[in-house]
Amino acid sequence: MSTVAPATPEQAAAAQATNRLLHRRFRNLKERAIEFALFLAAFSAVATTVAIVVILVYESIGFFEQVSLVEFLTDTQWTPLFTEKHFGILPLLSGTVVVAGVALAVALPLGIVIALYLSEFAPHSVREVVKPFLEMLEGVPTVVFGYFALLFVTPLLQKFIPDLQGFNMLGPGIVVGIMIIPYVSSVSEDAMRAVPMAMREGSFAMGATRLQTALRVVLPAATSGVVAAFVLGISRAIGETMVVAIAAGQQPNFTWNPMEPAATLTAYIVQVSLGDLPHGSLEYQTIFAAGLTLIMLTLGFNVLGHLLRQRFREAY
Repeated sequence: MSTVAPATPEQAAAAQATNRLLHRRFRNLKERAIEFALFLAAFSAVATTVAIVVILVYESIGFFEQVSLVEFLTDTQWTPLFTEKHFGILPLLSGTVVVAGVALAVALPLGIVIALYLSEFAPHSVREVVKPFLEMLEGVPTVVFGYFALLFVTPLLQKFIPDLQGFNMLGPGIVVGIMIIPYVSSVSEDAMRAVPMAMREGSFAMGATRLQTALRVVLPAATSGVVAAFVLGISRAIGETMVVAIAAGQQPNFTWNPMEPAATLTAYIVQVSLGDLPHGSLEYQTIFAAGLTLIMLTLGFNVLGHLLRQRFREAY
């Protein structure tokens, strides 16, 4: 009968050191795998964006070889599908800006008020009920919002504005504003709740009321987050498609009057994409020029929002 000799203290210490080394190597391997997975996720997002821009630029080159950039930026008529062709992007650009402006005029005040209430005044039980209802708006298909604008909001507005046409930018703009309220309120509330409690307590110690504290302390301190909500909201409003395609009309019209019909950049892209235009034709390439304009417009607002966030973050 054989017996195993007991391990010496030196052997036990060596075994423990080996186990620790193997555990450390395995942990480092897992961390590197996680880092690589995170890198792939970030790289895929950047690569997708770069690929979209490259495709838009590549396809737009053929368009601008036949259409002057000056005409594209200055002509007030957009009729690439008509016999007398004009390629001025201003009608689509004005429609996009007007709809987005109406949407922000609705979403920003309501979103900030809702965020202030949920952050500073609402009890926990109320907050837990209201937030899911707001988030439900994000899950409603946009085509439903489009028919809501066409069949309910526009007829309702016509009772107060008899001259309002059946297709207009005011109704869709209001509905788009309602649709993006959850984005604005959620981001704004997160920014307000991130304000240190010491700032609120200092305001209360100076004799300020809850309303004064919310408006004069919390809201200014959360300005960078509110600006981020503004950028998110305007990007969402500019990129909205189905609501404006259904309720705003699809006739390009260079106007800044929200009570008139017009087409937006996204609505035109949908209109041409569903048509029978041959691939590679000048008329078909217009959607890439419109898409490139949309990307540049969104990029401009994001850059502006970034600069504003940096300025307010430094101020506070």
